[in-house]
Amino acid sequence: MNPVYTVRNARPEEFSQIGEMMVQVYSQLEGFPKESDQPNYYKMLANVGSLTTTPGTELLVAVSAEEKVAGAVVYFADMKNYSSRGIAAHERNASGFRLLAVDPTERGKGIGKLLTTACIRKARDNKSLQLIIHTTRAMQRAWTMYEQLGFKRSEDLDFMQGTLAVFGFRLML
Repeated sequence: MNPVYTVRNARPEEFSQIGEMMVQVYSQLEGFPKESDQPNYYKMLANVGSLTTTPGTELLVAVSAEEKVAGAVVYFADMKNYSSRGIAAHERNASGFRLLAVDPTERGKGIGKLLTTACIRKARDNKSLQLIIHTTRAMQRAWTMYEQLGFKRSEDLDFMQGTLAVFGFRLML
């Protein structure tokens, strides 16, 4: 029987562990830049908890009944705080999420979908008209999940992060 996971806001004492998990997950993605290629990006991942100091920004975690963190994502109630390249930060009446990561030992249990649907609920509760995300070719499993949940490719949101192509998606709410 699979354990039941719930989504809640991360606690400050969990920030370091979550950052380590994110660095591990992103550094293992085939075709994704390594820490030596984008040290500032990996520093941001390691310190992901610091993003919560911005108003309307939440670090959400999926936890087991034993409170084991199985995955995390950063939700932005206002796109002006989204901190990506391209036009996304200028979108109005929009929420977004970034940095979705699932512990490698917890994959295949629906945790990414659970975190994504929590962001969709938050965006609807926030009265946002759309939810914006970005992904890369290295994140094909997530890409497929986003499309299954109704997100549509939005080329106007695409940008380059160094030599990495980053692709935008929208979910109209």
